[in-house]
Amino acid sequence: MAEKNQRSIFTILREHASMNRTDSANAWRFRTVNRETAANLKETEHPVLFFNASTRLNRTSLNAAYAWITADSLRYSGVPVHFISCGKGLKPCLLSVGRGGESLCESCMDLSRKMYDGLPCTVFGFEQDNEVANDVEGLGHDGLSVYTHAGVPLGELTLPSLRWILRKHHLDDDPEAAVLHRSFIRSAWSVYLQAKRLMDELQPRAVVVFNGLQYPEAVVKWLGKSRNIPTFTHEIGLMPYTAIFTEGEATACPIDLPDDFVMTADRNKKLDEYLSKRMKGTFTTAGVQFWPEMKALPPEFWEKARTFRQIVPVFTNVIFDTSQKHANVVFSDMFAWLDQVKRIIENHSDTLFVIRAHPDETRPGKESHETVTDWVKKNQVTYLPNVIYVPPEDYFSSYELIQVSKFIMVYNSTIGLEAAIMGAGVLSAGRSRYTQVPLCWFPKTIPDYLEKAEELLNCDAVDVPVSFKETARKFMYYQFFHTALSFEPFIAPDETWNGYVKIKNFPLDALDPAQDPNLRVIHDGILEGKPFVLPDENKAKNVKSEG
Repeated sequence: MAEKNQRSIFTILREHASMNRTDSANAWRFRTVNRETAANLKETEHPVLFFNASTRLNRTSLNAAYAWITADSLRYSGVPVHFISCGKGLKPCLLSVGRGGESLCESCMDLSRKMYDGLPCTVFGFEQDNEVANDVEGLGHDGLSVYTHAGVPLGELTLPSLRWILRKHHLDDDPEAAVLHRSFIRSAWSVYLQAKRLMDELQPRAVVVFNGLQYPEAVVKWLGKSRNIPTFTHEIGLMPYTAIFTEGEATACPIDLPDDFVMTADRNKKLDEYLSKRMKGTFTTAGVQFWPEMKALPPEFWEKARTFRQIVPVFTNVIFDTSQKHANVVFSDMFAWLDQVKRIIENHSDTLFVIRAHPDETRPGKESHETVTDWVKKNQVTYLPNVIYVPPEDYFSSYELIQVSKFIMVYNSTIGLEAAIMGAGVLSAGRSRYTQVPLCWFPKTIPDYLEKAEELLNCDAVDVPVSFKETARKFMYYQFFHTALSFEPFIAPDETWNGYVKIKNFPLDALDPAQDPNLRVIHDGILEGKPFVLPDENKAKNVKSEG
C-alpha cells in the first residue's frame, strides 16, 4: 500500500512539473508573439474586438487559443485588435458555478494577463444596477425567460447558459434555476453597459466572440449586431484542432453546400480514410474521445432481434447541448419527441426499437441532470417487450446496428449524417446542420413526422433515394475539409489536461495569411465579409486551365 501511495505522489509531482512547464512556455510565447506583431500595426485603423470569457479557467482552451492566434495574425497584417477580459465581472461566472468561485477567478485572470500581455485589453468588473436587480427579484422561471430591459432580451440571452450549466432543459421545477437565472441576468446587464461604452469609444470594425450562446458573449454579440457591426462567432470544429467561424450561429454549425460541389476520386478516398477511423471510434471532438472502445452487437441482442420483423434504432442527444436551441423547431424539445416515439413503439409490436443514449450524457464533469435513462425509467419503457435500451456507458457499435436496421430515427445527432452515408434511411425530428440539404427525411410538423414514421414502419422495404447517400458524402466532406479551419500549425495537446492545448514555438511569419490558407479565409471573413470556407481547389484548377 505504501508503495502504491508513493507512486501516486510521484505521479502527482510529475503532473505538476508538466503543468508548470506548459504554463511557462505558453506565457513566454504569448508575450513574445504579442510584442513582435506590434511592429506591423496601423494604429489609425479601427480595431477588431475579441471576447471569450466563457472558454477559459486556468488552462488554455482550444477556443481561447483560436481567438488569440486569429488576433495576432490580424496584428501581423497591420490590423489592430482589442480584447475584453473579465476581472471578477461575472457574478457568477458560468464556469465557476459550483466549482470554487473566487479561487477560479484568480487563476483565470492570471491566464488572461499572460495571454494578453502586450495586447490592448479592457478588463471589466461588475456594475450593480438596482433597477434590474429589483425587476428580477420576484420573477419565476417563466418571467425570467422573457425578461427584457431597455430593449435588451436579457432573459432570452441568458437561458441557454442556464440550461448548459444545470445540465438540463426543463427548469421550472428547479429552485436553484431561478436564483441562478437572476444572477446571470444581473451580470449580463453589467456586461452590456461596459461593452456599450467600450464600443462607443473604440468604434470597432468587427466583433469576434466565442460561441455566441453563453451569456457574456451572447450579450456582446447582440450588442454588436444591434449596431450593425460585423459580428462573428467561433466554435470547435469536428476535425482535430479546427474551428468554425461564422457571422451566424457557430453552435448551429451553418454549412452552405454549393450545388456544383463534386466528389472526386481523391476526395472520396480522403473521406473514406477518415470514416474508417470514425466508425471504429478512434476519433476525438474538442480533444475528447467519446468511445474508449467499440464493441460488436452481443449475442443476446441477436437472440431477441430474431423474434421481430424489423429493427429501428432511436438515437438521442444530450438535452443541454448548445445545439438543442437550434434543433427544437418541430418538437418543443427532445423529450417531447421521445414521448411521441413511445406511442409509436406501443403501436408497432412487430418492430424492435433500440433506444440509444448519447455517450456524452455521463462524461465526467459534464454529467447530464436530465437524462434519457431517467426518461426511460419514468415512462417504464424497458417494460415494453419490443424495446432494447442502450445506456450511455455501453459502447457497442452504432454502425453495426445501422447496417441491420430498416431505417433510423434521430433527433439531431451526427449519427444521422453518418447513417445516410452508409445508405440508410434517416428520419430526423430536430433541425441540424445537415437537415438543410436533401439527405434525410425532416418533416416540418408533428403530424407530418408521425405520418412519415408510419409510412416507413408499414412499408415492405424503405426506398431511400440514391441522391441521399451522394449528398451526405458531399456534405460531410465539405464540413470536414472546407468549413473546418485548421490551427494545427500553432497548437499541440496539453500533456496533462485532456482537451486543453499548449502553444507551439512557431515562427512569426507563420501568422502571415499569405502563407496559411486557413488564416487567409479567417482574415477575409472578418475584414471583408467573405464566407469562412476554404476554396474549392478543383474550381481554381478549372478556372486556371480555362484561362
